[in-house]
Amino acid sequence: MRVPYADVGPLKVPDGLSDEQVLFLSDIFPTGYMAADFCNITPDDTIAIWGCGPVGQMAIRSAYLLGAGRVIAIDTVPERLALAEAGGAETLDFMQADIYDALQDMTRGRGPDACIDAVGTEAETLASLDSVWDRAKVATFMGTDRPHVLRQAIHCCRNFGVVSIVGVYGGFLDKIPMGSAMNRGLTFRMAQTPVQHYLPKLMQRVEKGEIDPSFVITHRARLEEGPQLYKTFRDKQDGCIKVVMKP
Repeated sequence: MRVPYADVGPLKVPDGLSDEQVLFLSDIFPTGYMAADFCNITPDDTIAIWGCGPVGQMAIRSAYLLGAGRVIAIDTVPERLALAEAGGAETLDFMQADIYDALQDMTRGRGPDACIDAVGTEAETLASLDSVWDRAKVATFMGTDRPHVLRQAIHCCRNFGVVSIVGVYGGFLDKIPMGSAMNRGLTFRMAQTPVQHYLPKLMQRVEKGEIDPSFVITHRARLEEGPQLYKTFRDKQDGCIKVVMKP
C-alpha cells in the first residue's frame, strides 16, 4: 500500500549542482511548490498569490512549472514586486490598489481560479481596516492571529476555486467569511509542508534546469554578519529578500 507523504529517505545531491541550488529544497521551495500543487492547476489558469517573500516567489515560479497561464502577485515591497515580475508575474501593490476590485477587473469579473495565502498571521498591519482591527485585537489579547489576507483571498477567489494556505496561522481565526466560501463552493487546502514528499521531484526539476531556486538570494555574508542582516531583513532595507550565510 502506498503511504501518502511517506519519508523517502536520504537523497544524494547530483553532481554538478551547487550548494545554493539545493539549499532551499529543505524548506521554501517545497513550501512554495506545495502551495501551487494544492491549486490543481490546469492550463491557462489564473493564480493569485498574496505575499512575495521567499515562499511566495517560489510559489510564483512553481505555478508556472505546473502549467498556470497567468500569475498575479500581491505585495507592497518594491524589490519583492520586482522579483515577482522577473519571474513572469503581474503585480499589484496592496497599498496602492483595492485588491478585490483589481482582481475582478483583471479576470473580467470572474476572480482567480486559485488564491494562495503565502503570508499568514504576520500580515501588514495597515493594509486595510480589518488588518488594523486584527492588530488591535492581538495587542489586547482578544485574538491570536491577523488573518485579513485569508479573508481577502476567500472573497477574491472565483466560484468553485481553490484557496491554498501555506502562510502560518497559530490559533483561532476571527471573522473568516465561511458563508461566502460555502455558498461559492470553495475548496481549502493547507498544511505544514511534508518536505520529504516533494524532495525527489523537485531535485529532478533543478537537475533538469527547469528552475534554479538560488534566484531568490539577494545577500551573501559571513556568519558574524548575521545579526545585522537579520535587522536589514526585518526592516526591509537594501533590497533584502533572502540571505545565505557561510562560515
